[in-house]
Amino acid sequence: MTLPERMKALVLKQDGFSDKPASYSPKSLAPFLAYKEVDVPRPRKGQVLVKMRCSSVNPSDVMFIQGSYGQPRIKGQPAGFEAVGDVVASGGGFMAAMMKGKRVAFVARSSGSWAPYVLADAATCIALRKDVRDEDGAAMIVNPLTAYAMFDMVKRSGSKAFVMSAAASQLCKLMAGLARDEGYSAIGVVRRDSQIGPLKELGAAHVLNSETKAFAREFAALCKAEKPVLFLDAVTGPVSAEIFDAMGRDARWVIYGRLTDEPTTVREPGQFIFMRKQIEGFWLVTWLGSTSLLTKMKTTRAVQRRFASGAWQTQVSARVALGDALKELPGLLAGENTGKVLLVPGRS
Repeated sequence: MTLPERMKALVLKQDGFSDKPASYSPKSLAPFLAYKEVDVPRPRKGQVLVKMRCSSVNPSDVMFIQGSYGQPRIKGQPAGFEAVGDVVASGGGFMAAMMKGKRVAFVARSSGSWAPYVLADAATCIALRKDVRDEDGAAMIVNPLTAYAMFDMVKRSGSKAFVMSAAASQLCKLMAGLARDEGYSAIGVVRRDSQIGPLKELGAAHVLNSETKAFAREFAALCKAEKPVLFLDAVTGPVSAEIFDAMGRDARWVIYGRLTDEPTTVREPGQFIFMRKQIEGFWLVTWLGSTSLLTKMKTTRAVQRRFASGAWQTQVSARVALGDALKELPGLLAGENTGKVLLVPGRS
């Protein structure tokens, strides 16, 4: 296959980090991205070049392009982390040679996935089964691996119940199914009544709307009955503080996102002393770096099995061509998405 020398990609316009507030639904992407022509990258030893089929738009991507994520931007590089595609070139090395010609799920490292051709470290690529859809491959790593890693925390918590905020998210939908299949009670917290039924159908044992007047009373009753220890939180802010305050002895507040700009206040610091409560963070990058290769292999196999069997399925709310993303993405990010937004090569 003859590779092109140039391609059009969604390229970062700024370097490093930003000290300005970021939003999960920016009104415009123009300050952060440009759709422009750049060189097609060439893989080095241990790397592969992937022809992108489709790429996910995750909250981490939205924070990253604004300079508010855990790694610095590089001006002129394509944005985007997670995608699925076909390995079309190898930079050499055993793993890279093994991946050539395979369809893989991957997280871009050296060049972003919002581009027709993407560099990826061969060791981090997941060769996909034939019965796994592209849509699932494009969302194979960030949410599913996080779901398995955090559910392992649930299983080690000593309680058969746990609490999750932003429960209508793709990640929490995956965790609801895991909980049901493993005999655990997922307590989901949402902001709309319309989200309650679908989440229960996916496996959540209880779903509460935090916007109702009865929320505090209903959640307190659930804490008394189910005794959850782990609170998996992607939101933070006043409601999360209320949830943590209501939880019992040895409760752990695990923060893996910040979907609100509202301040987060610990209501009663004495609980850390007398009730042994804890607050901690979770980042998949840290988990991947500290987890054994065998565990990661077992986890990725389990993830593929769930997608292949239909136990998990990525819900797609929109497919957007790279060339149309600057125009279409802000509106999609601001709306009530029930599924994943995927970017595909080209322009409509």
